[in-house]
Amino acid sequence: MRVAAAAMAVVASVSLAVPAAAATTTAQIRVDQVGYATGEAKAAYLMGTTVNAGAAFTVTDAAGKSVLTGKVGASTGKWSTAYSAVYPIDISALKTVGTYQIKVGSTVSPSFKVDSANALFGPLADDTVTFFQMQRDGVDVIPGIMDRKPSHLTDRTAAVYEAPKFNDETITSKMTKTGATIDASGGWFDAGDFLKFTATASYTVTNLLLSQRSHPNAALTAEAQYGLDYLNKMWDAKNGVLYAQVGIGVGNGKDFVGDHEVWRLPEADDALTVKPGDKDYFIKYRPVFAANKAGEKISPNLAGRMAAAFALAAQNTSDKVKAKQYLASAASIYALANTAGGSIVSVFPHGYYPESSYLDDMELGATELSLAATALGDNRADGWAVDAGTYAKAYLASSNKDSLNLYDTSALAHADLIQLLRRPNAPKLAVTEAKLTADLARQLSAGAAQAAKSPFRTGAPIQDGDGATHTFGLLTTALLYGKLTGKHDYDAFATQQRDYILGSNAWGISMFVGVGNAPKCVHNQVANLSGSLTGTGKLAVGGVASGPTNAHQFDTIDPLPDGYRACSDPSYKTYDSSTVRYLDNILTWATNEPADDYTSTGTLALSLTAAG
Repeated sequence: MRVAAAAMAVVASVSLAVPAAAATTTAQIRVDQVGYATGEAKAAYLMGTTVNAGAAFTVTDAAGKSVLTGKVGASTGKWSTAYSAVYPIDISALKTVGTYQIKVGSTVSPSFKVDSANALFGPLADDTVTFFQMQRDGVDVIPGIMDRKPSHLTDRTAAVYEAPKFNDETITSKMTKTGATIDASGGWFDAGDFLKFTATASYTVTNLLLSQRSHPNAALTAEAQYGLDYLNKMWDAKNGVLYAQVGIGVGNGKDFVGDHEVWRLPEADDALTVKPGDKDYFIKYRPVFAANKAGEKISPNLAGRMAAAFALAAQNTSDKVKAKQYLASAASIYALANTAGGSIVSVFPHGYYPESSYLDDMELGATELSLAATALGDNRADGWAVDAGTYAKAYLASSNKDSLNLYDTSALAHADLIQLLRRPNAPKLAVTEAKLTADLARQLSAGAAQAAKSPFRTGAPIQDGDGATHTFGLLTTALLYGKLTGKHDYDAFATQQRDYILGSNAWGISMFVGVGNAPKCVHNQVANLSGSLTGTGKLAVGGVASGPTNAHQFDTIDPLPDGYRACSDPSYKTYDSSTVRYLDNILTWATNEPADDYTSTGTLALSLTAAG
């Protein structure tokens, strides 16, 4: 889990010095390492010094024949002391399917392809399924490239505990059972650890189901169903209880440990012989925490996104009986949303995923409920549509707004609410299509303004962290905006965001694991212990890592628990700036930990891209 992983061992930190700039600067050409769609605007970047200004470039095909020439553009800005300028290289004229390289003097780019969007990016959307298969917990695992084995079988009779109190991550209260037990088996590990969170699982299922609309895939359907089956276990319809979490990150610092304090393969937990009071007891017998007590209200962010996931499932199945069951679950959870105030619940402790908004989630839940009800001829459709409009209006008037990522689902909600507004005989809502479209444009305009200040045209402030998911979120939003409006205002911006994730950045690193020059030292226990440390064998293929982040994130870094295999590649330090760094190191969760929410946002973005 991303935030908590910073304290995966309660031991002293290790200092990492900020590297000095290289004595000799070697110019580099950065490209989208997957390639470019035939008809889109295409840009590469020459990272160098002022002596490169106006330099001539040549594009050659696979046979070495020159097919395009020109001069690099004006610098988009200084990157670092070593690289005082970044120059765009416009290769939009490349429209013939093929494999190419760019040359500027003696500097040569990696090879890249030009092809249809579906040919290039459809396989990447499909590859994300491999990551989710690797993340499976329970008995129904898929051996796949990591030779996965059934894990956490004790979750089938997991005890429910009162939510503990925390000091930062450390538990400060007694672990107290409620007396209830549930089947909490299955689902996906949240990230590089083995915790399971309803907040991220419901977001992930929503993204996978939305991806099916534009890029249907049988394996993706099966994986979305796997996630849905787990969410169904997390909802106790009989008692009106939603379970939010399985497992603890860190123990109490004395009597018992948590998931982040142990490094192992997940099946090792089942092999433990422990009794209550043993230090590793909660590693094998993982506690479950509920978001509410029986019949009480549910935190509205969880209620909204759970309702959305189940309502989308109702829309995505041709089995009317199942569809009605999913709709019933969605409606019941939605009806328990605590919108009257109170603390937002995400996970325990809240700091792991510090969500602070819910209007976007409730808009999304109400929208998908209305669309599902319409498809099933349920007379509650208009009521939910009115709710969606009310929540959308409140979101537009709020100050707590972001762009698409785990903490803000408004772009998804707006896009489907616009579709709802366009249906025949749609009720009058508190918002109009124009206002919803304008808010999508607001999100994109903010990203474009940020990109204008970035040498590599990144729309998310990378130094703030979670760069990949925000970037994929902006790409998704731009594609949805274009489909809804028919406008092309943000087409080039969308391509720039995809390019950044797939290698068109200072480090030439692809944040999509297994594609291009991707991370080799992936911060994932299964990958680290089952996979290759050379980058040529097993990796967490299809997962999306966060990538470069704030340089001060690495002023100190916590060591991992015993048992991990050391892995690092220091070759990227030449390309760090004073504010942003990238480390390919097993220790650096902040750059190298693929996560479910990152990856599912990528699934949706790449599915929309493939659909063209």
